[in-house]
Amino acid sequence: MRSAKIVIIGGGVAGASAAYHLALGGETDVILLERGPVQGTGSTGRATGGVREQFGTAINIRMSMYSIDFLKNCDFHTGYDPKGYLFFATEQPVLDLLKRNAQTQAELGVEGIEILDQDEIKHRVPGMNCEDIIGGTFGPRDGFIDPVAVMRGFSKLATDKGVKFELGRTVVRINVSAGRVESVSTDEGDIGCDAVVVCTGAWTKGLAATAGVEIPVEPLRRQIVWARCNEVLPANLPMVIDAASGFHFRPAIDFWEPSANKVPTRDVLLAYPDRDESTSFNTQYDPAFGEKVYELARGRAKFLYESTPVATKCRAGLYENTPDHHAILCGCEVDGLYFSTGFSGHGVMHSPASGRAISEIIMDGKASFLDVSCLSLARFAQGELLTETGYI
Repeated sequence: MRSAKIVIIGGGVAGASAAYHLALGGETDVILLERGPVQGTGSTGRATGGVREQFGTAINIRMSMYSIDFLKNCDFHTGYDPKGYLFFATEQPVLDLLKRNAQTQAELGVEGIEILDQDEIKHRVPGMNCEDIIGGTFGPRDGFIDPVAVMRGFSKLATDKGVKFELGRTVVRINVSAGRVESVSTDEGDIGCDAVVVCTGAWTKGLAATAGVEIPVEPLRRQIVWARCNEVLPANLPMVIDAASGFHFRPAIDFWEPSANKVPTRDVLLAYPDRDESTSFNTQYDPAFGEKVYELARGRAKFLYESTPVATKCRAGLYENTPDHHAILCGCEVDGLYFSTGFSGHGVMHSPASGRAISEIIMDGKASFLDVSCLSLARFAQGELLTETGYI
């Protein structure tokens, strides 16, 4: 039986970041196993590609602050484009919540968060109906990234340092003996190891169960409409979000064909958290979802409502939801078994922070650059769940 000191399961952006940060810390006897023939075909390549500091909890804000600094300054292409996130409110309690979150963000060191009135929002988003909007917030460091480029950047630097990536390799079981990790079983045999890092997103629960560990991560389909407007989109259009309904839109970017993004775009992504969705692994796009989105767009912006869906580019992916919509970054009762999962829609944007955190937990016993102890698995049993008011 062949072996490695550490096995990472899952080759999306979370696994790639873990591999990179382990290698950066000197741990290169690492094998990353990805079941797909190509990296990024799970949740990473289906993401919206946003990044923001505008969260409600301290841990999410701090992870975003660290990650944005990394994405802005790292040595590989990330596609970081600080066009901003604009949250708007049509009701006073929602606006009050946005203002409280902005105060929390400022207290933690987030710079430049603006409180906007209706006229300022009209100026930021030409063509949007703002008659019912009473205000909002704007984060100038928020914006867009390329999830596939980020994943590939982490992966290349990890492999350059000696980490082995094996594609088309499915892990079917994590083997435990005397309370600690012993090996993983794949469709091509066992691999002995001292540690396993599970970065399998929505598929974590079933794999963790093979090691006797209960992980409260559930899959939930999230769908995105890719549409083409009649005219070029307003210049510098940010991510625009109705803070009450979660309906949002942004300029569309093709992560798999970067050359397609070199001309002014008429293409836009539209989405919202469909309350009718139930837990499932369904990743098929449903055209009926588009009808719901266009009903939300009808009264919000003519340029959105009159756009035409591009059927071949509409897509669906999976959120990996935990009960409190916060990540799980920790070890567990099985020695040598670690989890970087449960990001609840924020895995791409938080991947720099999550990869560094889990690597430090493995190598040093805890994350020293940022206290992530509130993201331990124990919080669910202890009733110490977090509350994120900025979940979309």
